[in-house]
Amino acid sequence: QVQLVESGGDLVQPGGSLRLSCAASGHIYSINVMAWYRQAPGKKRELVASISTAGGTVYAESVKGRFSISRDNAKKTVYLQMNSLKPEDTAVYYCNADVLVVGTTGYYVHWGQGTQVTVSS
Repeated sequence: QVQLVESGGDLVQPGGSLRLSCAASGHIYSINVMAWYRQAPGKKRELVASISTAGGTVYAESVKGRFSISRDNAKKTVYLQMNSLKPEDTAVYYCNADVLVVGTTGYYVHWGQGTQVTVSS
């Protein structure tokens, strides 16, 4: 009933920039928090950044000052602007959203399929 589709992942050189997008679709009544997570090979999935409906943000220490999360509530889309990328940012990046589906009660977490970001020279 709900789909989250990420885009924007790519191969980029150290110091470069990328912008990830994640669009939600389906029978959505409202979306609460939206977030980006990432998972590098052999590591646990970790929170990168999150943003509330009102625009409040939280960032992992490792990306503060380099990444910026934003959202367009009308488009049900969340973005992640990534600057000054480092090799250690290499991971699959996943979109996450707390969604209230039409005709149901309670928000439930939904995940996208992931998009690969590789930072390498």
